[in-house]
Amino acid sequence: MIEVKGVTKVFGNDTAIDYKDLVFETGKSYILLGASGCGKTTLLNMIAGLLVPDSGTVTVDGKNLGAMNRPERDAFRIKNVGYIFQDFKLIEEMSVADNINILKLEGVDTSAAGELMAQLGIDKQKNKKVSKLSGGQKQRVAIVRGLVKHPDIILADEPTGNLNFAVGEQVVKELTAAAKGKTLIVVTHDERLAHYFDVTIDMNEVTGGKYDTGVN
Repeated sequence: MIEVKGVTKVFGNDTAIDYKDLVFETGKSYILLGASGCGKTTLLNMIAGLLVPDSGTVTVDGKNLGAMNRPERDAFRIKNVGYIFQDFKLIEEMSVADNINILKLEGVDTSAAGELMAQLGIDKQKNKKVSKLSGGQKQRVAIVRGLVKHPDIILADEPTGNLNFAVGEQVVKELTAAAKGKTLIVVTHDERLAHYFDVTIDMNEVTGGKYDTGVN
């Protein structure tokens, strides 16, 4: 279970976003809706331990991430969190398989990659350079990389943001199916995808409609 309590995050321009308390139950899928700037990505980054709140707590299974130092948070994220980025974070001149197997440098067991690639329909592209793939295929590679270590928590930041709706919808179907039984939290501004998730959270309500320009 993930609990967000009394959290405030202050940005470099001294703008602060205050978050209402949230609970993410283990094994459920959540979609966070809201326009750019309402604190969606910032919340994901605090759950991943990439950022820490300036006040309040973000706890995962009773562990306060803000009380950990950076190496401890990094170790927590490597072990427990699969993060799927909007811009894929793939190395274009490396193959699909190599982009996944590079996680071995962090001690991640990537033996499940073949099964996941087959599940997401990209197993035939495993030896292709990422630069030769379509946007939808790249997103599927990013999803495999996020899921390959069987993380307890899967965070996806605008996973359909670079895709047209038809392709993006298919990717969300595949992501929610592959993440079944895990805690899945997806950020998007596209409310048409909400019915694929167990719980919909309006981030405009969570942050009281307070925006920070240029910050998600």
